[in-house]
Amino acid sequence: MKASDLKGKTIGFAASGGLDSCTITHWLSSQGVKVICFTADLGQPDEDNFSDIKERMLASGALDFISIDLKKEIAEIGLELIQCNARYEFEYWNLTGAARQVIVNGIVRNLKPYNLNIFSHGATGRGNDQIRFQIIASMLNPNLDFYAAWRDEEFLKNFKGRKEMIDYCITHKIPIKASSEKPYSTDSNLLGLTHEGGLLEDLKNSVYEVEPELGFWPKNCLDEALTIKLTFENGIPKKLNNDTVSLIDLFSKLNHIGGVHGVGIAKNLVENRIIGVKSRGVYESPAIEILGNCYQYLLSIIVDKRTLETYKYMSNELGNRLYEGYWIDLNSTMIKSAIKKITNLVNGEITIELYKGKIQIISVKNVKNSLYTLDGSMENEGNFDHADSEGLAKILTLSARNISNAQQVEETDND
Repeated sequence: MKASDLKGKTIGFAASGGLDSCTITHWLSSQGVKVICFTADLGQPDEDNFSDIKERMLASGALDFISIDLKKEIAEIGLELIQCNARYEFEYWNLTGAARQVIVNGIVRNLKPYNLNIFSHGATGRGNDQIRFQIIASMLNPNLDFYAAWRDEEFLKNFKGRKEMIDYCITHKIPIKASSEKPYSTDSNLLGLTHEGGLLEDLKNSVYEVEPELGFWPKNCLDEALTIKLTFENGIPKKLNNDTVSLIDLFSKLNHIGGVHGVGIAKNLVENRIIGVKSRGVYESPAIEILGNCYQYLLSIIVDKRTLETYKYMSNELGNRLYEGYWIDLNSTMIKSAIKKITNLVNGEITIELYKGKIQIISVKNVKNSLYTLDGSMENEGNFDHADSEGLAKILTLSARNISNAQQVEETDND
């Protein structure tokens, strides 16, 4: 679909309020397209005043601006990620993928009252979000049509990248936040920030080119540790130290506390995009890094080996599906339902120390579903009789002897 196909029509546009959103909205409006902007309030920490986004989008030519408060939803999906340990490629918390689930759900829900059946987004044709937006939206409403400026030849003739967009916005006096002084893009929500593009695309450029927005690089933190306590009830973090806090406030507070101590600040990772190319991203996620570490430690105390192995497999599967946009299909829903079987078992108080980017588990208590008993003690405690291992060792070494007698063991060179 091209802009020329939309002349005189009204579309719903997912606007972040950033450079791409402003440029695309203004350009489409100049082509005779009526653009209604839908922006999700995800508790973006880099947006001092959310109402500024409305001003930018209206100044960019939007016919109307609809704000959707989704802070509760982004906090809830953040908790789900922690409970499922749904990290992508075992490395990082896919904050952007989670946010897209929340944003698309919120926007599609709000398109109907405006009788809109064309959903537009500013995702690049080389990235993941174009896939996520359209897969999620199509599952929620299979009758939607889509317009993506970065796949429109008419748009691409005018804009090659950030430089052309910045120049365009300056020429048309659009009040953008982006500038050539910040040569990379940032996507943010309550769970954290993602930096990519621009100079970060060259692996030779230092990660220190990124200026953390949630805290400090570990090397720049105070030479002083901070000890905090988190209390989990039925898989939900309820207290910070001895204070009961809401989920939204907890993410916000831990982003600040962790960020000040360099925890989860600017992880420098290379990932495999959905379309088959690699990209580099720098991520800030102090709160989810802290909560995730605590949750997994408690889980290691609570579940048995077989359950833990199955959990890890399902976590990896969910991490991949979230990345691809399939968080609400049957496969993912089935896995999440299975994981909920152990969520209610995660109870306990865990004390940790934060110091120059590191999380140190100090102690745990009141883990009522714990499998950690005195049976594992090296002392003569618990119900385990050392002598019982004699028969076990003979049984387990029987197979080893048979392997050796069958000459299936590779000989080592003792010289």
